[in-house]
Amino acid sequence: MPLNIIRDDITRVKADALVTAANQWLAGGGGVDGAIHRAAGPELLAECAKLGGCPTGSAKITGAGRLPCKFVIHAVGPVWEGGNQGERELLESCYRAALTLAVKHKCKSVAFPLISSGVYGYPKEEALKVAVETIGDFLRKHELEVTLVLFDAASFQAGGARFADIASYIDDRYVGEHEDAPALQSRRVREAGALKTHLKLLEEREEFLWKSVSVSRPAKRKAPPPAAGKKEASLSLKSVPLETVLGKLAESFSERLLRLIREHGLTDVEAYRRANVSRKVFSKIRSNKNYHPSRTTACAFVIALGLSADEARALLLSAGLALSNASKFDLIVQYFMEKGETNVLTVNEALFSFDQPLLGGA
Repeated sequence: MPLNIIRDDITRVKADALVTAANQWLAGGGGVDGAIHRAAGPELLAECAKLGGCPTGSAKITGAGRLPCKFVIHAVGPVWEGGNQGERELLESCYRAALTLAVKHKCKSVAFPLISSGVYGYPKEEALKVAVETIGDFLRKHELEVTLVLFDAASFQAGGARFADIASYIDDRYVGEHEDAPALQSRRVREAGALKTHLKLLEEREEFLWKSVSVSRPAKRKAPPPAAGKKEASLSLKSVPLETVLGKLAESFSERLLRLIREHGLTDVEAYRRANVSRKVFSKIRSNKNYHPSRTTACAFVIALGLSADEARALLLSAGLALSNASKFDLIVQYFMEKGETNVLTVNEALFSFDQPLLGGA
């Protein structure tokens, strides 16, 4: 992990290996393949000529010519013929073949175009779905950073019709940047109320903890009797070190997350791969009790662990975060939480389609 989706020119993406959408003859061509061959120079075509072609659904690897990467992987996707000629299986196969070659050659990162979605006619919505699902399945068992690079405007907007129900969900709830003053005030009141509720819960926990401390605290000597006409003063919190009280009030994000992972029966590796989070980022979370996650990282674990609304709210609050109707990103995350979705990459397809940051990442 992780899988990132970006809009860019693949020849400018930094990775150990670039994947090109090749033809069976590995002879170069138009689109992405032509762009990669032009950037790599004639050395790439000369090396391809020695490979004897490549069948549909498979992939072969060469050096990178003048490109700044180590390798070029030539993946041959299917031509779209209506969807009943095994196109999906062939497309899945060429992604897996390319990924397997990347791992075999010890690549740590690889960048893909949206294979078969150009002149080969594979519908872009479906091509994106196949790419995300196939790469996601592979990354559950391998440590590899993958970037899916979409170039043209049509690809960038892929999924708009597919996620029409999400658009409706956003329209019903979204409070935009230019909302009128009453709406803005109403939102601030709601947010203040949520914070007040959270603080009240902390105060109640503090009171409970203090009572526990005061009951179990051994008396070293008898206190002097109260003066006549005065009631005995209650113990003051000031007599307990502040760090002792604060240390028991609430878990940090790291502590709460690690506990939730255990309670949901997952290993660390399973958890961060499901969340589309890199091992490096998770290592920081585990080693630093006071780690402060990004919004995308925190929400990635909310989805990946399938947290309940209360669990999600508590985890986000422990990171100083909360979901808001003033954020399209938050609303999309909330939509999938309500649907019970636990596949982060499915959520990322929608976030990408609405031009929002993706969950997880490096």
